[in-house]
Amino acid sequence: MINELVKKIQKLQAPVVVGLDPMLSYVPEQVQKKAFAEYGETLEGAGEAIWQFNKEIVDKTWDLIPAVKPQIAMYEQFGVPGVEAFRKTVEYCKSKGLVVIGDVKRGDIGSTSAAYAAGHLGNVQVGNSRLTAFGEDFATVNPYLGTDGIKPFIDVCKEENKGLFILVKTSNPSSGEFQDRLIDGRPLYEWVGEKVAQWGETHMGESYSYIGAVVGATYPEMGKVLRRVMPKSYILVPGYGAQGGKAADLKPYFNEDGLGAIVNSSRGIIAAYKQEKYAHIGAANFGDASRAAVEDMIADINSIF
Repeated sequence: MINELVKKIQKLQAPVVVGLDPMLSYVPEQVQKKAFAEYGETLEGAGEAIWQFNKEIVDKTWDLIPAVKPQIAMYEQFGVPGVEAFRKTVEYCKSKGLVVIGDVKRGDIGSTSAAYAAGHLGNVQVGNSRLTAFGEDFATVNPYLGTDGIKPFIDVCKEENKGLFILVKTSNPSSGEFQDRLIDGRPLYEWVGEKVAQWGETHMGESYSYIGAVVGATYPEMGKVLRRVMPKSYILVPGYGAQGGKAADLKPYFNEDGLGAIVNSSRGIIAAYKQEKYAHIGAANFGDASRAAVEDMIADINSIF
């Protein structure tokens, strides 16, 4: 799957991923009203609203982008109907030929980690059948439990030709409380980055490993170090746009071939119609606002090369 992702990025000249992280407050009133008219102001109504919201955004942007990244917490908050909206979103995006990065941030040990991996990246045995639950192409994983927590994911990735993005240096302000702590004179995130590179050597694609890393756009100097530490790992870069990351800060995340990183924007794209820049497009045409925001993002990122 890493080979397919790289090829899509090259073909589209778009090292970007749209984060499908739909808060209900992002969903325009007309979409909510239609869903609530059918299902009431219920969890089912909320699930329908975010599914229809996602579908419109995907319909208006799929031809511009290589990948999407649905964040599962935004769906889980609505319980079972929200999780169903997540499943439908993943299925629909894959039908459009998009690479799907499940932003699930799982991480445990033994059979628990194996179950997470099977549910999101693999298959489960039900009687005589092997069935797919969610079927994302990549998943984000928390490495805090060490190799015991990562190996079950890698095992499933090898079976299914799927991939991981492992949290190394996250974009949130307090990430340094743990990730920047020095161990034998080096910050923890460097040690994690080295381990990601080692894990990646066991599951290589044509040019890059199936085992990538998450490194926030808000820390470009750290990104520069980690790019050297993980030369064959694709870097998923959150924090662009709404979280303060700028295109000028992103060059260190890429290799000299112009590859090696994919930049995420979530509310900057899906709630673009709320921004002054795109307000003239209007809430009635929120998908068109998202498309315009994607086009601007691609041009902005490509300007650094």
